[in-house]
Amino acid sequence: MAKILVVDDSPTELRLVVDAISINGHEIITASNGNDAVNFAVSEMPDIMVLDVVMPGKDGFQVCRELKKREETSSIKIIMVTGKNQKTDEYWGIKQGADLYVTKPFKPFELYKSIERLLQ
Repeated sequence: MAKILVVDDSPTELRLVVDAISINGHEIITASNGNDAVNFAVSEMPDIMVLDVVMPGKDGFQVCRELKKREETSSIKIIMVTGKNQKTDEYWGIKQGADLYVTKPFKPFELYKSIERLLQ
């Protein structure tokens, strides 16, 4: 089983993501802002992070950039799940180190399959 950190400032969106990915019994950790996301990533060392972009404190782009620069967290796979659906947003997400960029509303099974692919 994998350890997955899910970060979103909306409790509703957080629940949707957790429900979509908890099928296989992965260990799920949650955070509601960018600062906690960085702290949990360092202390918990998840295999994958599912990260919103628009959040209080550090946004998802900043979190991604910071984690990819740190040696100890650079290998964490990051999926950005966001309502920011412009091609430039996706470009910057990938440029900051995200492994995948998914726009909301997302299809739960597609997100689940994306996570399983990244875990292989």
